[in-house]
Amino acid sequence: MAINLHIPARDAIHPVSGVRIGTAAAGVRKAGRRDLTVLLLAEGATVAGVFTKNRFRAAPVQVCEAHLAAGPGIRALVINTGNANAGTGEPGLRAAQQTCNALATHLGLRAEQILPFSTGVILEPLPVDRIVQALPAAITDAADDHWFEAAHSIMTTDTQPKIHSARIVLGDTPVAVTGISKGAGMIRPNMATMLGFLATDAGLAPALLQPLVRSIADQSFNRITVDGDTSTNDSFIVIATGASGVHIESADDPRYAPLAQALTDAARDLAQKIVRDAEGATKFMTIRVEDAATTDEALRVAYAIAHSPLVKTAFYASDPNLGRILAAIGYAGIDDLDVGRIRLWLGDVLVARDGGRDPDYREEDGQRIMREAEILVRVSLGRGRIADTVYTCDFSHDYVSINADYRS
Repeated sequence: MAINLHIPARDAIHPVSGVRIGTAAAGVRKAGRRDLTVLLLAEGATVAGVFTKNRFRAAPVQVCEAHLAAGPGIRALVINTGNANAGTGEPGLRAAQQTCNALATHLGLRAEQILPFSTGVILEPLPVDRIVQALPAAITDAADDHWFEAAHSIMTTDTQPKIHSARIVLGDTPVAVTGISKGAGMIRPNMATMLGFLATDAGLAPALLQPLVRSIADQSFNRITVDGDTSTNDSFIVIATGASGVHIESADDPRYAPLAQALTDAARDLAQKIVRDAEGATKFMTIRVEDAATTDEALRVAYAIAHSPLVKTAFYASDPNLGRILAAIGYAGIDDLDVGRIRLWLGDVLVARDGGRDPDYREEDGQRIMREAEILVRVSLGRGRIADTVYTCDFSHDYVSINADYRS
């Protein structure tokens, strides 16, 4: 059950000039479903990405990093769902490279101009022959208005596609910002078991795009968590085709800031949609920590709350057992934390201050807030002026069932 997840209508999804998308049924895990996606990019597009920090980085992640490091000129992306090609050793690397080789041959490109992505079950060999056989169908299907189909094709345990699309004006020129993501479980950046692809037909110099992608990720995909598990396959890619005629070479260009903001807003929306569609989730929770001394402190506390199974199950039950939040704050790893300065709010209700329960707090007020589908938890540490926010969800019976039965 997705929580207030907005799916734009087809006519509200703006094509991105210079990007064509095709899907096909390769039968990677389930026969008959479209599980293979290709993004074909116009010559001159710039591409940058960030990837998982899990040491068991999947084979496609390793190949992507190598191909991006080889220099500019990325012309296509290929994505399969159903199999992560992770924990597959040298054969997995060969399979990822074989996929690139096959797509490059069809497109008249070099293999180094292809980025491969996989998502699904870990520790199983990639059925690369099925993928290679389905590539011609995906290429034939390619069109600039197939973002909706692609959002479905990359899903695993997702129940809803995640799409964001907007149009902004830079100078006198309208440009599109459109993207998709997938993910529902094994979500905790850096990054999460998620794939995110965001494109604009504005042009950005390569020297601008890579640091911008890292900044965007830190404000979006690196601020979500479902279950605290960092996956092997996380990838977030931004594509700037330049096909609109807008080309930005410097951060001093007055068009840079609004474009960066539009891309960041898009990524944040796509990231939040992952949490809204998290496995078994019934509550969307915003954890905001204020008055911290450093960003690291704020995030330590926010993630301690967001990852606590006791907190998450209490929210599922709408049970204002809020001492669990105080306990999480206390074990977040701030050794000199003065608990007497902490204040805790649930929505607009002050719950705790001066080291204990607020005298005016009533449990029925806490229960009223916890029955809502979207809940704000706000903590003031009383240590400085830094604030940061993490987005998470509750744990339900369905989360256990979905993950227990995932390979069935």
